[in-house]
Amino acid sequence: MSSPSLKDLPKVAFDLKNQLEGFNPDNMKKADTNEKIILPTAEDVKRERQHNDLIHGVNNFSADKLKRTDTLEKVILPNAQDVAAEKSQKAFTEALIEGVGGFDTNKLKHTETQEKNPLPDKAVIEAEKGQQQLIAGIENFDPAKLKPTVTEEKNPLPTKEVIAEEKKA
Repeated sequence: MSSPSLKDLPKVAFDLKNQLEGFNPDNMKKADTNEKIILPTAEDVKRERQHNDLIHGVNNFSADKLKRTDTLEKVILPNAQDVAAEKSQKAFTEALIEGVGGFDTNKLKHTETQEKNPLPDKAVIEAEKGQQQLIAGIENFDPAKLKPTVTEEKNPLPTKEVIAEEKKA
């Protein structure tokens, strides 16, 4: 493999080239490099082996090794008190629904509703309009309409001659 010609090499900025040429590796800080090789601990290996044994045991399980058992199912029926409480609750619910359905609206008293005017008065509207105009003026401000100004220095610093005269005095 031959070296590339000068025209094929990438162009480097002049200031960067000067910095690279003037680089001194003695100015660098010394640093120790530590290679870290992370191996599993004995506990990790033991845990993995237990997990693999469990998976192997589940996969190779034989149902022939199981013993036949009879299951006793206990059915608890409600007693007389529970049945009576449920019936009274059902009767109460039915009576409540019947009372609401058979309600006579003619027994209600007639009332007049008063509508209150929630609109703000004129002073509040004017204050809000003024606030909106102020915000619109700030948002639509055009700095091009400002007049140019010239800054005059009112307190100039003393010259060298003035300082020399004061030192003599």
